[in-house]
Amino acid sequence: MEHKRNVVLYDTPESHENLLPLAYTRPVADFRVGITTIKEKWEALLPGHYSYRTVGYLQEKYPQVDLKGEDALFIVGSVIPDEALAEAVASLAVGESISDGEHVIAFRGRENVFESLSEANPEVLSDCRIVKPELGTLKYVYDIFLKNADALNADYARIVKGRSSCQLPDSCTLIGPAHTPSGLPSIFIEEGAQVEGAILNVKNGAIYIGRDAEVMEGCVLRGPIALGRKSKFKMGAKVYGGTSVGPFCKLGGEIDNVVVFGYSNKAHDGYLGNAVIGEWCNIGAGTNASNLKNDYAKIRIWNYRQQRFMKTDLQFCGLIMGDHSKAGINCMFNTATVVGVGVNLHGAGFPRVFIPSFSEGSPEGGFSSVSIDKFMTTATRVMSRRGLDLDDTDRHICEYIYENASKFKGKA
Repeated sequence: MEHKRNVVLYDTPESHENLLPLAYTRPVADFRVGITTIKEKWEALLPGHYSYRTVGYLQEKYPQVDLKGEDALFIVGSVIPDEALAEAVASLAVGESISDGEHVIAFRGRENVFESLSEANPEVLSDCRIVKPELGTLKYVYDIFLKNADALNADYARIVKGRSSCQLPDSCTLIGPAHTPSGLPSIFIEEGAQVEGAILNVKNGAIYIGRDAEVMEGCVLRGPIALGRKSKFKMGAKVYGGTSVGPFCKLGGEIDNVVVFGYSNKAHDGYLGNAVIGEWCNIGAGTNASNLKNDYAKIRIWNYRQQRFMKTDLQFCGLIMGDHSKAGINCMFNTATVVGVGVNLHGAGFPRVFIPSFSEGSPEGGFSSVSIDKFMTTATRVMSRRGLDLDDTDRHICEYIYENASKFKGKA
């Protein structure tokens, strides 16, 4: 039996903090961008035995395998792999590394040697060659939706190649060619999925419908789009390109270039664009999130690492929402609002554009802290609806975030 190489996907302190609040509850390699997570892309492109090297409190759930002194491949978890990069990493000899020109992104060797590497100074390393990842790296939270369409297209080409799609029902309308320029089907429907009475436009990109997913009557989809396993587009949903939805989600209303990691709902009318939503979130009926400032100015967004609002070159940026956060009916979010973990927003008016973790309240009534017991009760109730438990490992993660949230509360 062939020995599988060990591959360790690691987080740097910089990437972890720059990608909060989404990185609070998972390693960066578990971020969804495109159809799959970054880890799932690596597993498909570079077979091996995968584990994580992440911040301390996440290691209980995402441990690193014991390398037993053997050499391994260490790959930064924020880089989105492509075939050329995977081939370059696979070809590394012991002691060799790859840089993107600024930071080391992959190294083969023993753990103690890896720990001595200087990410900021790859030029000091011998045997370090430069390879530019075609799909780039997730540096800030907004990179997720910016890079999503390209990552989706790359995933689609890999996942559907050589496979046959279920047939699109006659009740649906296809706009555009039946096949992509590379000869792949422009719509791919996995086993068990239901698509009825929908309009699907594939002129600008393919559409992927996952296993047991459902596209209800009256939906209008414009690719590239991916709908994950057992997720639903509700009746009349209007979904624009660059949108990826993970498993067990319900999405409705108007959605444009949105990434939903999984197990979250925005099931009713309301607008959401250029946004990233974590897991176990719920956005109530009629809630809208702005993605463009009234004066068309470039956007500033809260950055956890810098503890301030940072300038960007973006004109469009919507809601960034961490796990287990909720918004009631008819809520409103200003452009580039960042919502932490375990937030409960309700009431009328616009809240501040950074809402710290474990906060609850409304713009008119103010915010207060959510007790950890109340949070756990709600999270347990929500997860049980999907047949899942908030186990001790997840509780420990939530408790750590709760106890250390003040480090990243900041001031709006």
